[in-house]
Amino acid sequence: MLLSLHVKNLALIDEEEVEFGNGLNILTGETGAGKSIIIGSVNLALGARGDNDLIRNGAEYALIELTFQVKEELHERMRQFDIPIDDDGILLIQRKIMSNRSVFKIADETVTAKTVKEIAALLIDIHGQHEHQSLFQNGKHLELLDEYAKSELKSLKQELEDKFAGYQKANKELNELIVNETNREKEIKLLEFELNEIVSARLKEGEDEELEKSYRKMLNARKITETAGLIYQLMGNENGAGEMIGRASKDLNSILEFDDKLNGLEETLSSLEILTDEFNRSLQEYMMDLEFEEKDFLEVQERLDLLNHLKMKYKQSISGILEQQKNTEEKLDLLYHYDEVLKEKKENCKKLESELHLLCEHITSIRKKYAKELAAILVTSLEELNFLQVQFEIQVRDHQTIGRSGWDEVEFMISTNPGEPIRPLSLVASGGELSRIMLALKTVIAGKDSIETLIFDEIDAGISGKTAWKVSEKLSILGSNHQIICITHLPQIAAMADHHFIINKNAIDGVTKTQIAKIDETGCITELARMLGGEYITDAVMNNAKDLKILAEKTKLARNL
Repeated sequence: MLLSLHVKNLALIDEEEVEFGNGLNILTGETGAGKSIIIGSVNLALGARGDNDLIRNGAEYALIELTFQVKEELHERMRQFDIPIDDDGILLIQRKIMSNRSVFKIADETVTAKTVKEIAALLIDIHGQHEHQSLFQNGKHLELLDEYAKSELKSLKQELEDKFAGYQKANKELNELIVNETNREKEIKLLEFELNEIVSARLKEGEDEELEKSYRKMLNARKITETAGLIYQLMGNENGAGEMIGRASKDLNSILEFDDKLNGLEETLSSLEILTDEFNRSLQEYMMDLEFEEKDFLEVQERLDLLNHLKMKYKQSISGILEQQKNTEEKLDLLYHYDEVLKEKKENCKKLESELHLLCEHITSIRKKYAKELAAILVTSLEELNFLQVQFEIQVRDHQTIGRSGWDEVEFMISTNPGEPIRPLSLVASGGELSRIMLALKTVIAGKDSIETLIFDEIDAGISGKTAWKVSEKLSILGSNHQIICITHLPQIAAMADHHFIINKNAIDGVTKTQIAKIDETGCITELARMLGGEYITDAVMNNAKDLKILAEKTKLARNL
């Protein structure tokens, strides 16, 4: 259940916090007051796309926080997402929108938008404005039927998706393999030439780097030799540093007996003498190693030329060329045994296709079973929403083209008037009928679902009068087992509120702000009167508002008896 919503610096909202309750939470207000911003902020917190234009003018960031009370049976699911949750089940979801990025947090842990969306799917279902118009699309019919049947379909659809991905991969590999005989012979000759060129080069990883070092050394051997010789003269020959340090060491030793403090200096000078001797020996050995034959230089140069040619030709490093050698050997092996491999891949594709067909048939049978069940329940639900003698069918048709969801086309069929033939929903239903049908679907699916909170943004589109009252009763009934948050323009629906919030837009110190506040029973009646009477609220309108509220309370009381 959604316990509270905290919004700061979002659009026209300065800072607002609202605490929702059990049952039916109603949000009302004048057109343009910002009702949809409230629901929009919930969507934003749960991962919807949001531009930095939403940040309130003059603010550095926008902040939305949702606090949920999570049912115990969902605690383990939360932990599977590595989301810590206490025994009390309180969960905080937060989104901070800045000029260049957004940060999502759950229980103070930074998470991705994807994780937020996955967790939100367990906690809340949001029906946005105009969503009922998605019923014009048959793809939505399939989605709703599968949602209703997910207890049996969920694992099967995942299996289907995995098998379909495997079939697509196998089919792609098969199509890539199919080549005519002439092209196959050309491909073999080309690959054999490349493989022979690479194998004969006897490549070793890192060889080019070592050769580069040797080449630079040989190329600059004269300069290195001259400089090293000069250094050796300075350090090791007669009158060199080594000889001078040796003399100094002898002289220092001759006076050690006169002052103990000279011992430290003697140790330092002795170490320096040893290091100088070691340096001179190492330098001499290095100079001897510099000697090489002209043919050695030519061999290194030729080898480097070969390696650089191959690297440029194949646009790869040495390790990349060695990997290409392995791939070429595998391709050649495949082409040498082409007929056998082709037969094997065809059989594999046929096997996978057969498995897909069996799985699709099984899924179709489940969909048809639940389609009859859902249609029968919907007829009852639609009659409760003031559809008279309605007929409703869900047709599941197999069109043999397999996709990730199977091969079924699902279409809702309806007749809303006695004597009229049943026809596709998209050709018959009006806007008001679509909104009621969507409400009926949401109600039925919610009855099978563990989601506690449902949000409806203007589910009352295109209805009025008695029909509006029927919708309000349905929302109230739904609120007895779920938390419902509903934006409405209709007094009949607002009257059923268990908790009523009013949204206003006011100019404060020259700045326009949207504000939300919970209202008491007196405030509810005043708001109902505004919704009934418009700008001028007469005594008659107030009495009408009181009667409407009393009737709503009696209806709820009678249902609970």
